[in-house]
Amino acid sequence: QVQLVESGGGLVQAGGSLRLSCAASGRIFSTYAMGWFRQAPGKGREFVAAISWTGATTDYADSVKGRFTISRDNTKNTVYLQMNSLKPEDTAVYYCARGKYGSISSEFDYWGQGTQVTVSS
Repeated sequence: QVQLVESGGGLVQAGGSLRLSCAASGRIFSTYAMGWFRQAPGKGREFVAAISWTGATTDYADSVKGRFTISRDNTKNTVYLQMNSLKPEDTAVYYCARGKYGSISSEFDYWGQGTQVTVSS
């Protein structure tokens, strides 16, 4: 059974930074793509970033390109999301997800419980 546990969310002022972590347990972590998604109040869940199983390939939503960086440490079964230059519109619950395969084009089939990020203006 796969478990994903996010941490690192919180309240930050606009322009600030946060680093989210997602610790994975269960089946082999290093062979799967990982992703971050978010859901703001009253809105649907949206893609934020993804990383391939090796970490060599990444993808970002246009809204976060140049500000967010996804990375992974397969020795620690952990994926990270470094968020810089945060804006109030980044306020959302952030979810970690595991892909069905190693490619970033993979669908995502396991989800964490989410961590709240609030950016004040």
